[in-house]
Amino acid sequence: MSPSSDGPRDDGHSAEPAGRFVREEGVSPAGTADEELVRALFEDHAGPLYGYVLRLTSDPGRAEDVVQETLLRAWRNPGVLEGRPVRAWLFTVARNIVVDQHRARRSRPQETGDEALAVLPADDELDRAVESWGVAEALASLRPEHREVLMETYYRGRSVKEASEILGIPQGTVKSRTYYALRALKLALEERGLAP
Repeated sequence: MSPSSDGPRDDGHSAEPAGRFVREEGVSPAGTADEELVRALFEDHAGPLYGYVLRLTSDPGRAEDVVQETLLRAWRNPGVLEGRPVRAWLFTVARNIVVDQHRARRSRPQETGDEALAVLPADDELDRAVESWGVAEALASLRPEHREVLMETYYRGRSVKEASEILGIPQGTVKSRTYYALRALKLALEERGLAP
């Protein structure tokens, strides 16, 4: 059978009528009505559409992208242009694209520069904070009399004599409680994985 514009060709494909868009392939053959439509839309409306979108976006690159997307939507849906003012439809679609892009940018978290990283604590500071929480928990787990002795002698820097006067206990008791408090603290730190 010979190829004709009406029937199947020898290769099993049917011939496409002239001027029809080949949707199965997703490609418009050169010189078809769809290509002519896009070319006519571009020639008649691209300039004013670009100016309108540029006023909306204040960004020449974005304006070009929006015009391209608008014309692409017109090419994909040529039927929506029939029986209505084409320019008004193009301007409405372009405005909707700009609004959608604006909303999409607002829904994403704002990008920050390196200045935000300078505010974050360094690894050493984080490690020290975690370690200090662990030490505080270990101190809290000690018996009250051991905790009092360690607070006076180590954290407040008092001598055995000063600690005994403040706590109202003999100096020997301060020494022995300090010894046992340090052993208990070491054990509590080891349980938390913080002992040296």
